[in-house]
Amino acid sequence: MSVLLVALSAQLPSPRPYDPMAASAAAFATHDLVVRDDKRGREIPILVYLPAAGRAPVVLFSHGLGGSRDMGRYLGEHWARRGYAAVFLQHPGSDADLWRGKPPGRGRPALVSAASVENFVARIQDVGAVLDQLERWQQSESPLRGRLDLNHVGMAGHSFGAITTQAVSGQRFPLGAFAPDARVKAALPMSPSPPQRGSAGTAFSRVRIPWLVMTGTLDSSPIGDTSAAARREVFAALPPGFKYELVLDGAEHSAFTDRALPGDRAPRNPNHHRAILALSTAFWDAYLRQDAAARKWLDGSGPRSVLQPRDSWRMK
Repeated sequence: MSVLLVALSAQLPSPRPYDPMAASAAAFATHDLVVRDDKRGREIPILVYLPAAGRAPVVLFSHGLGGSRDMGRYLGEHWARRGYAAVFLQHPGSDADLWRGKPPGRGRPALVSAASVENFVARIQDVGAVLDQLERWQQSESPLRGRLDLNHVGMAGHSFGAITTQAVSGQRFPLGAFAPDARVKAALPMSPSPPQRGSAGTAFSRVRIPWLVMTGTLDSSPIGDTSAAARREVFAALPPGFKYELVLDGAEHSAFTDRALPGDRAPRNPNHHRAILALSTAFWDAYLRQDAAARKWLDGSGPRSVLQPRDSWRMK
């Protein structure tokens, strides 16, 4: 009998190696929805990339200054094909309405003014309002009814959206101004920023959930004075335990967006998006799905298979 079992097992196909770029759920739909926060008299447009079937873990995405829910489509589409409900927020007051329809160069003063404490607070509150509404839609007649696994929520964002992500996933602020949202189980800030006041060590010392921070060697702020070197302070200040950092060689601030931004100097490297997609997917799989193969890939030699020689990958 044992010889027969050995013979049969030898005929079975070997399990496929983990591949974060493979599309496990190729079909998805998009839904343009609006979250109404009656307490603040505020409407938050969202774009949801929803896999065709099943209950999906949720990944929220917060855009940068002057962005919109339509940006980052390469991320939303890939995450949805991997079985995640990708929910892209649009934050009124710091979104694309600041520059749309204005002559070239006239939108910049509005963008500078919008990088304010008031909009930062509004963004944090937007995240909570969207999660509250997703919980209601999960139980009511809506395109999302029964489709969301809200026990496994990740949060990502770029630039101003990275700061928003940091705030809801463990960064400390003076006088305890904001508390992390316990519903967020893993965070991915792209182009993160250290605190403007106080030390990074104090600000990030109580981060308890997995973080993956992404930046580039040329990732300085188009607006503001955050340098590429300052962005590296975030990972350095994080306590050990499920923390990762990707630094893409030659990547400017726009490397994480769909297209180049005004003022870009370096040509875009197509491998940057491939690396971002692969590492973000493995991170979500490891810490939202608790996929052991993804965790092994992430903690082992997997990342180097999608990175170029001068890209940096660290973990602690």
